[in-house]
Amino acid sequence: MPKCYVWFWDLSMLNPRQIEAFRTVIVTGGITAAAQALNITQPAVTRLIQDLQYALGLPLFVKRGARLVPTNEALSLYREVERQFVGLERIENAARNLRDGRAGSLRVAALPAFNVGFLPRVVGSYLKQKPDLEIALYGSISSQVVDWVTSGFCELGFAQLPLDFPGIDIEILPAMAPVAVLPTGHRLAAKAELTPEDFVDEPFISLEQSTQLRYRIDALFSAHRVARQTRVETPLSMIACGLVAAGAGLSVVDPFTAAEYRGRGVEVRPLRPAVTYDIAIIWGAGRFRSAIALDFAETVRAAALAFAGSVAG
Repeated sequence: MPKCYVWFWDLSMLNPRQIEAFRTVIVTGGITAAAQALNITQPAVTRLIQDLQYALGLPLFVKRGARLVPTNEALSLYREVERQFVGLERIENAARNLRDGRAGSLRVAALPAFNVGFLPRVVGSYLKQKPDLEIALYGSISSQVVDWVTSGFCELGFAQLPLDFPGIDIEILPAMAPVAVLPTGHRLAAKAELTPEDFVDEPFISLEQSTQLRYRIDALFSAHRVARQTRVETPLSMIACGLVAAGAGLSVVDPFTAAEYRGRGVEVRPLRPAVTYDIAIIWGAGRFRSAIALDFAETVRAAALAFAGSVAG
């Protein structure tokens, strides 16, 4: 007979230790690692997870061979749990900063293109000027950046436009344009700039359809009636550049990532006609903006303006 599970909803049985065990299993990837992190036995962790499942009435993990895999319900719950832990962590950090007399802290989120090298350099330079400042820098896709900012997890973020999300204020940074990248020594490297027609009969490395830049690149090639020979798809420009350096084909990526790979087996050329690539500073609408956050945003704006000038030159 098939097994029948009956789940009960008894929130009175919840306790913080269960939530902590659940979060640690997700973060560390298993019962054994979670037990080590929490400094308790594996059976104790297992018991805490079982009690949490019973109290919530939700199946949180399933066995896949020797591995314990979180269910979709568990991943959804984890996002909410993480927000709560982040809130507690922010309170602890604030108290520690006050106790230690530190200048403050700042949480910043940015899309991967910004975080490959451009933003870390800005942060490094900024911290030299403010040695008592603490900065936490997070990276993910633009929609996740927006979620971090609107939830209050991060004070400001940098994301690609367009953004159709409620609860945010947008400040557009200097305009940029995607660029063509090709392997060092490629015959097209002799050209000062590339056009869609140059990609005919060339293997192409494309960004995935989940990326906003992909749609704009596709529209450009479609307008010029150029059919590319797509060999690889990837969600990240940094992976595309790595593939180009390995000789897998040509690609079109954001200028920030391309700049990091220039000279590392990759040639970079302007793409004409240019495609717009807009990045904006995003804030939580109606949220307080600290003086340090406003100052940092202006520092990034100035750096972006200088970068845009160097690319144009």
